[in-house]
Amino acid sequence: MKIQVGFLVSYDYELLKNAIPQVYEYSDTIFLAVDINRKTWSGKPIEIADSFFDWVESFDVNDKIVIYEDDFSKPELTTMECEVRERKMLADQMGMGNWLIQLDADEYFINFKKFVGFLKAKNQLLKNPEINQVQIRPFHVTLYKKIDKGYLYVNEATKTFVATNYPDYRVGRKTKGRVIYTNSLILHECLSRKREDLVFKLSNWGHNIDIDLDGFMKKWDTVNETNYKEMTGFFYMEPMVWKHLDFIEGSTIKDVLNNFKGQKEKALYKSQFYLFKKNLGQFIKSVFK
Repeated sequence: MKIQVGFLVSYDYELLKNAIPQVYEYSDTIFLAVDINRKTWSGKPIEIADSFFDWVESFDVNDKIVIYEDDFSKPELTTMECEVRERKMLADQMGMGNWLIQLDADEYFINFKKFVGFLKAKNQLLKNPEINQVQIRPFHVTLYKKIDKGYLYVNEATKTFVATNYPDYRVGRKTKGRVIYTNSLILHECLSRKREDLVFKLSNWGHNIDIDLDGFMKKWDTVNETNYKEMTGFFYMEPMVWKHLDFIEGSTIKDVLNNFKGQKEKALYKSQFYLFKKNLGQFIKSVFK
């Protein structure tokens, strides 16, 4: 029973230099899924510098990292279908009977040790996983935009899918298993990029056909350190899912991660009553399926 972590490697591969160190110590194996033809799911060509693989080799002092290359871009499939296909192929490499954690390059655990402890306390769910299918939902803290002296971020943590014992993915990392919520936070550098990098990402990821790119970028371009408190509605699909932004200092992601620990982190946790209510509802729902 292992803690297996998998990352999808694409155009934003450099961000893995922030993501991998957050999970390295408490992972048993880390798999990096790389398209062998260096293409995105929409078929656009990408480059991954040899220096990145040199960094991986030098960082991996405990021989935990596995490079998994395969053909993940299929023109006859939608981008979301390609994503689900790649995630299932990656899960096969990671191995059933383990906790399978899949992350993107721009997701940085704030306290991975705590999350691993939560999973290990539920190792009984790794027995007969097809019967006891579960998916573990921590919470995203989304970095929205880099500005002078720091970042604007969504000031309410949002649910995300990360780990499962049975990787029957349907949409992204979502399976049909029972959901279990836990108070773990992941800093998500989803949108706080250079403008051209952000447009490329939003044009090539699994949700590219679901968003109003022009409308979203207009708001992203407009918001800044002087007006963010007066603006509302920032989500890229249903704007009011992300109602408000806040500010955190930090010139680097390492600084931001350190600055979140403490009061900022505590303010973003869900209440114990919220978790109890959500998990009880999910358990009852699974019983009467």
